[in-house]
Amino acid sequence: MNVYIHVEIALRELDSKLMLAVVAASRGHDVLVSDISALMTGVQSGALAPGIFHTKSLTPGEKKIARHQALIDRGFSITSIDEEGGMIDHGYDTFAKVRYSEKTVGQASAIFGWGAEDTDTLKRIYSGFSSRIHQTGSPRVDLWRPRFSPYWRPPKAMPAKPYLLVSSNMGAANSMRPFHEEIRLHRQAGYFQRDPEMFSMLFGVTADDYRMTLAFIEAVRYLASLNNDYDIVFRPHPVENMEAWKVYLEDISNVHVIREGSITAWVNNAFAVMHNGCTTALEATISGKPVVTYLPFKQEYARDIPNELGERVDSVEALSEVVSGLFRARQSPGRGEQEQSLPESVSKKMYVDGADLAAEKIVRVWEKLDNGECFRPNNWRRFHWWHLTILKLKGGAASTLRKAFPRIFGLAKENHKFPPMDASDIRERVSRLQQALGLKEPLECKLLSERTVLIRSKRTRR
Repeated sequence: MNVYIHVEIALRELDSKLMLAVVAASRGHDVLVSDISALMTGVQSGALAPGIFHTKSLTPGEKKIARHQALIDRGFSITSIDEEGGMIDHGYDTFAKVRYSEKTVGQASAIFGWGAEDTDTLKRIYSGFSSRIHQTGSPRVDLWRPRFSPYWRPPKAMPAKPYLLVSSNMGAANSMRPFHEEIRLHRQAGYFQRDPEMFSMLFGVTADDYRMTLAFIEAVRYLASLNNDYDIVFRPHPVENMEAWKVYLEDISNVHVIREGSITAWVNNAFAVMHNGCTTALEATISGKPVVTYLPFKQEYARDIPNELGERVDSVEALSEVVSGLFRARQSPGRGEQEQSLPESVSKKMYVDGADLAAEKIVRVWEKLDNGECFRPNNWRRFHWWHLTILKLKGGAASTLRKAFPRIFGLAKENHKFPPMDASDIRERVSRLQQALGLKEPLECKLLSERTVLIRSKRTRR
């Protein structure tokens, strides 16, 4: 069966989607993990035969609806798990109405839920399609569990000293895009039409984020000034401008602003995680890592669920005391990370099955969707040597024109969401996933372009 997996934000999604690919490939399926440009180029040219098209959301924008309909017309089946997740607020109704619609749910052959709350809410609101909605859990959560700790190698930029991980979720104030551009994109995507209160809410969230940005700068400086025993790794959210944080926190020798690799590797190697309103708090809770929630002022738009977790402190003095205690206790006997019962607020959001992984459940649903068309062979030579080469040349030509004539063609844009992949790194990740999953099926892992990788079984290769 042909499976095409769309990656938007590599730091957030790539490892979990590689795991999905490894599980599927070990069962004899051909899996392409890629950005949307290469996938659609292959589809439109006819080089890619029909199969499962697994995407990161079903947001009802006109462009996405048209894209999915074109895929359906060609014999593809659309499946999705929303990578935003809706994990940080109680309830799911608003998220379900903003991120989905009758049209996009109707286009999907299968929708996968992170947990009971999103699955049940989607089935209630879109009751006509309830049989297509499955509570599988998320492959991202699979990788947070202690079982997969051996998969995560220590990050290359990890400091020599033990470190506190500070996870930032202040993208509204520190976004790569100007605020007015965010408003424009939300309007174009129809968010304000689906949720009229969102326009004013974005201003409130941004105001909160600016205040929280200053509070975190002051807190990090305070912690750094009081100790020389541990370092601080400050991790901006993938949508945040990392250079802004480097300016805010410059000239502090024991503070490192880093966004290398998946945050899970940084969580696993930290002695504790500090945050405000960040999904990383849920990840750390599931992985058994100490969480410190910093609440320096009353927020108008707080992210309730993560802010209820771990040690909650409201001053730099209390923060320092708690962090110092966790640092001293980091090597206490029996303190190692282990799976434990989760708070109800987390367990209803994230389904963690003791028997099967979410990735295994998703692949089994895919296999039931096969309509007889999904095993048609792909023209890999045509896709690899012609279409991806043309795509790269077009991108290179556009970049050259932007650099030469910026006033006419605009400035060259770096793909911050999905930087180029490295072939040896991807092969190593696939090998580690096979080991963690206990899979012995020999797999071919071939980088077709800097954002496209093919994974398939060597035994069933067509």
